[in-house]
Amino acid sequence: MAIKVQKLNGAVTPFAGISFVNNFFKNSSLDKLIDSELGVRSKLVGYQYSEIIRNLTSTFLAGGDHIEDINSEHLKKHLTMIPDNNVPSPDTVLRGIKELAVNNVNYVSDSGISYNFNINTKLNRLNIKSLLLTGQLQSGKYYDFDYDNQILANEKYDAKRTYKKTKGYFPGIATIGNKIVYIENRDGNANVKFKQEITLSNAYELLAEQGIKVNRSRMDAGSYAKEIIDVVDKNSKLFYIRANKSGNLFEQIKQITDWQTVEINYVEYQVVSIVFTQFFKDRNYRLVIMRQAGKSKQIDAFTQDTYTYRSILTNDHISTEKEIIEFYNQRGSSEKTFDIMNNDFGWKHLPFSFLNENAAFMIIMAMIKNFYNFVLEKISKVFTNITTTTRLKRFIFRFISVAGKWVFQGRRWILKLYTDRPYERVNT
Repeated sequence: MAIKVQKLNGAVTPFAGISFVNNFFKNSSLDKLIDSELGVRSKLVGYQYSEIIRNLTSTFLAGGDHIEDINSEHLKKHLTMIPDNNVPSPDTVLRGIKELAVNNVNYVSDSGISYNFNINTKLNRLNIKSLLLTGQLQSGKYYDFDYDNQILANEKYDAKRTYKKTKGYFPGIATIGNKIVYIENRDGNANVKFKQEITLSNAYELLAEQGIKVNRSRMDAGSYAKEIIDVVDKNSKLFYIRANKSGNLFEQIKQITDWQTVEINYVEYQVVSIVFTQFFKDRNYRLVIMRQAGKSKQIDAFTQDTYTYRSILTNDHISTEKEIIEFYNQRGSSEKTFDIMNNDFGWKHLPFSFLNENAAFMIIMAMIKNFYNFVLEKISKVFTNITTTTRLKRFIFRFISVAGKWVFQGRRWILKLYTDRPYERVNT
């Protein structure tokens, strides 16, 4: 049977939910914070930084994945329907982000190799202040801090060959829970340990400047170096760092006879703790060692047994080995954050040719992702099919995609929605 079609006139948008996101942004006073921190742009350029970032937020939360989507047929006309919403062109957005980029810092290694790092203090500070403004962090409170470096594969003009044999960048990223709190972009060929103590100092100092305190720091073996451990120890109550394997360590392991058996995630391990003095003879550090019987039963040439060993360096002398291992294993949540940034918030499609400009874009998109967490927290209290961990695609289907029409009635704008979902209860 043929479908009879009747076309209706009028400005109806299928993305009416984005009006709520736009309102969340304004009512949270993020507009004011952004322009206060970044400064006012000349009226000749037409748009303030707050307008650029707000519309970039709307673009990605309505399903866009490139800056150019702000001007696409399926988005621009719907963004312009929002009362008093001035929508910049992609060129304006790109130009505004470029203005926020800072020059790279160049470091030279002992072997004479030069590496570029980008330290954008202003944007990282704005990101932390936005988390405080939205109540996602609170000054004076202690939080757990994670740090990792992620290869960001790309073919940009200044991309360098990484240890994974791809070209790209190798940014250092600090998180608190599911919130990104610091980003420092670096050349893709930089060693993970090279100048990491400076990157971590920068991150800790910006957090401390805003009254954010660090309870526990957690990092992988890329942070296992004397100068890095020193910085982490000074800025955290407790720390947990995966230790590298070494001949000296296995000589100590061979002497251990008091292994204890524990079960972690339904897998049986043997665990033990020993005193650690490799880097700091005068400090009371603890090395938690775990081993698991190999399935192949093949003798390892290095350890001379069939076990797989892992170890964690810590200054925590209260928690049991099992508690320390389980806490360390929760690092996986920060890796999920990287996946979200790549696939939902534009890191897979860096817009510029140079490391410093892409660093500015990455921090702004991290701020938008943090704002998305704030929006989810609000909306999940009303929409039962949306949680604080809902991925963006599902959020678009369940909240953004709703037919609606703005009408001026009774001397004010009213958003009429064609749905029975409880949008009227959403408090922006």
